[in-house]
Order: sequence, then structure tokens, then C-alpha cells
Amino acid sequence: MPLYVKNIIVSDPFPASAFLTTDVMQPADLIRALNSQSDNNIFVQQLLVLLAYGLLAKAADLFIGRVLRRLARLSEITFDDQLIDFAHGPICWTIVLLGVLHCLLLAPLHPPWETVLPAATKSAILLAWLIAVLRAFEWLVDLNLAKVLTRGKIGTDLFLLFKNVLRVMTVLAGLLWLLAIWKVDLTPLFASAGIAGIAVALAAKDTLANFFGGVSIFADNTFKVGDYIILDNTERGEVVEIGIRSTRIKTRDDVLITIPNSILANSKIVNESAPVPSFRIRIPVGVAYGSDPDLVERVLLEVAASNANVVPEPPPRVRMRAFADSAINFELLLWVQDPSVKGFATHNLLKAIYHAFAAHRITIPFPQRDLHIIPPAATPETPPTAS
Repeated sequence: MPLYVKNIIVSDPFPASAFLTTDVMQPADLIRALNSQSDNNIFVQQLLVLLAYGLLAKAADLFIGRVLRRLARLSEITFDDQLIDFAHGPICWTIVLLGVLHCLLLAPLHPPWETVLPAATKSAILLAWLIAVLRAFEWLVDLNLAKVLTRGKIGTDLFLLFKNVLRVMTVLAGLLWLLAIWKVDLTPLFASAGIAGIAVALAAKDTLANFFGGVSIFADNTFKVGDYIILDNTERGEVVEIGIRSTRIKTRDDVLITIPNSILANSKIVNESAPVPSFRIRIPVGVAYGSDPDLVERVLLEVAASNANVVPEPPPRVRMRAFADSAINFELLLWVQDPSVKGFATHNLLKAIYHAFAAHRITIPFPQRDLHIIPPAATPETPPTAS
């Protein structure tokens, strides 16, 4: 049955002009009119919400730019200024994109937009923060690279390897989060990654062993670039580089030895530069019996004090060690500035000791053997036999 609507006034939110008519309106037309008016109201609400979030983002922009930056400039550290620079943009974009998400919740969406638009908005938020984290990471690496290389704890290539590994791990974490936002099933991906990891581990067993050997050297702080080490009581030299696969040592003969990190990780290493850079030298000295021990001790201490490579702390000392077969054995104990001057300092000290002993008439004995020749005893003559 047709519905007659005549001179009816309807209050807001629907304007009265939409219903004031003298014509006949079918029920379907009435429903379409109500839906159209409701859609217009939702669109207005969305615009108002988006405008509110935009104003909030602008307020956050002004607060960060004019208040937080001014407070950061008053501090003595520079890290807070850089942190504000990295987080400024992502914070503002996050507020705007949250407004977009709020607008999408106000009206029902038709497939596939009900899934695509919210996921795309969340992905944009994640991307903004991922870029900010990578920028902050690059800044921290550039800030600390010179300090790490100056201390010589690890080589350049190993430091850059750690940097790239951490960067890749950050990107992978972001990608996994992105796949979770789009509700992608990660079970097949993890299964494939496990199989691929086993294959790579078997194919690059030695390379991985050397890599993790370098990681263990770095973690244990066994030695660093510039240290003098002795490897298995055989090779002695200065560490010139700690690489991804191997470590290089330069001997006193200027011979460069390359040792895989997996071997170093399982070897006995004597670090002559640790825990302090000063190195102890022992110089044995023998004097003849009859020499004054107090004079010998005083002369040895004067020689040590006059050498420029000998450090005053700990102070040099002299010890009498033994009464040997042909000498009284003393030992001069002292510390030099660095293990690299061990040979040169020993050379200068021995020469100075020799001249000082000669000046004080202290005899340095040497082994002597006296040979006594005993003539044979005379034998009596045998009387002639009678014929």
C-alpha cells in the first residue's frame, strides 16, 4: 500500500527539506534517502577527526621543534639533540596515520578495502619508525667507529661486519613485523629458513668456525690490535689486524703471519701487553767471588735508572740468586714501557752493565779449566842377564 507523507517536519540531524513533500514516496526511496544522509554525516565526522589529528600533529611538531629542542640545547650532551632529530618526523607522521586509522573505523568498508587500508596505514607507521631506527643506528656507528679503531680492540672489517649484521637483523625484524601486519603465515617461511640454514652451515663450516672464533676473541678480549702475543710458546709478534676470517701478526723479523681465528680460539696465547702495557725484563749477571754484593747491587740499580726505556714504577730491583761454580749470580729485574722495546732495552742495559763493572773493577768471571800435566814416574833399569 502506498505511503502518503504530507507536511511532516523532522528534526535534525536530517534537514526538514528532505521530507517536506506533497508527493507519494515509496519505502525504498525513503531508505535510500536516510542512507545517503547517514553517509554524508559519517564523511563529515571523518573529516573532523582527520582535522583534529592533523592539528594534534602540528601541535606536537611545534612542541618538539620549539620546546624540546631548546631544552636539548641547554644540556651538555649531543645525544638528545640527535634523538629528537630522528624521532621528530616519525612522531608527527604516526599521529596523522593514527587519525587515518580512526577515520577508517568510523565507516564500514567493503572487501578487500576493510583489510587493505588499515594494514597499509599500519605498514606506513612501521616504515617511518624503521627508517628512524636505521638512521639512529648509522649515526651511532659513525660516532663510535673512530673511538673503536683508535683503541684497536677490533679491526675495521670486523667492526663493519658487526655493523652490517645488526643492520640486517633490524631490517629482518621489520619485515617480519610487516608480514604479521598483513597476516601472512610465517610457518612455511621459518621452515624454509631452517633448511637453508642447515645447508649453509654444512657448506661454509670452516668459514663459520673462523667467524665465530673472531667473535670469541672479541667477546673474551683476549688481545687487541697493537698487543704483543706469544702463540703456543712458538711465534711472538705484534697483532696488526683482527679480521673476519683470520688474525695477522708481525714478528720482530718483519714477517707477517696469518692465523685463522678458529686456530687462535683453541690455542694457548700469552699476551705480553696485558693487563698493563709495561713489560718486565730479567737480566742475569754473574760476578767473581770476592766482589762486594752491596756495590754490585748499587751499580746495577744506577744502570737501570739511567736507561730511558725503564719505567720508574714499579721500581727496579736486584736479587742475589745463587752461588754458582765460578760466580755469584745476581738478577736485575725491571720494567720497560712496552714489549716492543724489550730487545733494544736489553741490548743497552747489557752494554751499560759491562762498562759500569769495568769502571768499578767488578770482575765478570768466565768458566776456566786448569790442566795439570803430571810427568810419568821413572822406572828402574833392568840389570843385564848373565849369559
